[in-house]
Amino acid sequence: MLKQTTLAGSFSLCGKGLHTGLSLTVTFNPAPENYGYKIQRIDMEGMPTIDAIAENVVDTQRGTVLGKGDLRVSTIEHAMAALYALGVDNVLIQVNGPEFPILDGSAEIYVQQIKRIGLVEQNSPKDYYVIHHKTEVRDEQTGSVITLLPDEQFSVTTMISFESKVLNSQFATLDSMANFETEIASARTFVFVREIEPLLMAGLIKGGDLDNAIVIYEHEMTQEKFDQLASKLGVGHHDATQLGYLNHKPLIWQNEPARHKLLDIIGDLALIGRPIKGRIIATRPGHTINNKFARAMRKEIRAHEIQAPVFDANEAPIMDVNKIRQTLPHRYPMQLVDKVVSLGPTSIVAIKNVTSNEPFFVGHFPEEPVMPGVLQIEAMAQAGGLMVLAGIEDPQRYSTYFLKIDGVKFRQKVVPGDTLVFKIEMTTPLRHGIASLQGYAFVGDNLVTEATLTAQIVKNK
Repeated sequence: MLKQTTLAGSFSLCGKGLHTGLSLTVTFNPAPENYGYKIQRIDMEGMPTIDAIAENVVDTQRGTVLGKGDLRVSTIEHAMAALYALGVDNVLIQVNGPEFPILDGSAEIYVQQIKRIGLVEQNSPKDYYVIHHKTEVRDEQTGSVITLLPDEQFSVTTMISFESKVLNSQFATLDSMANFETEIASARTFVFVREIEPLLMAGLIKGGDLDNAIVIYEHEMTQEKFDQLASKLGVGHHDATQLGYLNHKPLIWQNEPARHKLLDIIGDLALIGRPIKGRIIATRPGHTINNKFARAMRKEIRAHEIQAPVFDANEAPIMDVNKIRQTLPHRYPMQLVDKVVSLGPTSIVAIKNVTSNEPFFVGHFPEEPVMPGVLQIEAMAQAGGLMVLAGIEDPQRYSTYFLKIDGVKFRQKVVPGDTLVFKIEMTTPLRHGIASLQGYAFVGDNLVTEATLTAQIVKNK
């Protein structure tokens, strides 16, 4: 089981803000497990902190802006992408102004610094959200679509399209986060010349230049106007008849703009708050649709906070009925676990197929058969017993007995034809023969029963 990580130490980066032009310093610090990403404005009175989550995004016009009260912090997406891609789960980010420095317009410097400082593994498990069903978010006005499909890993494909002779249609794909550093991180942000003047008039991109952005010149204008625009930006003058890309450093890839859009997607989806396993296909993405999608995902996660385990029914079980009988003393009609499909030192996934032939359905109830809740808890305890006994020598010489049951919730009826999937996790190390367990039971994707169990391991006489 992968564990959460944080930074092994702190590091700072200095540079100018893209929109404010201010000289800024951002510092990344280690944080405790289950902390997530938080950003602190150390230049404000009281040094307020904001959670870097999708619901706190207040603007997406020219970047992702978090806000709460008077606190604002923008241009966070490149840093978020680097943290998410390198598997950093918990970090406190301190900044002395209203935005992160733009640096070179990519995530490359963030990646370099994270790798230099290193990561520390923490105790809590990395809480992946596994995609089981297709999810789609659309923006009918812009034609933007983000589709999320089930997959064993996280991957992204993005397609961009503009009415431009220079930049028309491009796509980019990241099949594995292991390739983020070499394939995506150094892709720079881009802007069209036609967008620059309105942005300047809006008081933005005061720190923009040809070192931190790719400038796309697609519609020819007079040399005089072109020179005036260059002077406003404080950059050198160019031949107004030469259309194309204007930047000091040549394109790294022909599809660098598409790769940068992919980078932005990862940065914005980092605000979901949990790493996900699924394939994203994004058509004409932007910060607005990205945030809309991240909010939808957070709503989905809240509705399915505890996820059903995924297992392959075609694979041979780790323990079948006969092996279970070698470990547990239970026999008909009280053997309530049919097979074990996953078994680790602190977790187990077990199956109970609920059939119409169960003896308890005779009286519970004849006209509306429902599996008694107490038997669901018993089945859960048997699964937990299999996990605990698997870790000791000669398990057949021991039995497990209930000491306590807490926090029991029955959320849905269990009826004939259902397949109960039990997920049991040990919450504390086994001490003096006492095991503390958290148990969940699912039917399909739905959590039907949960309980906290305490049991004692006793040697048989």
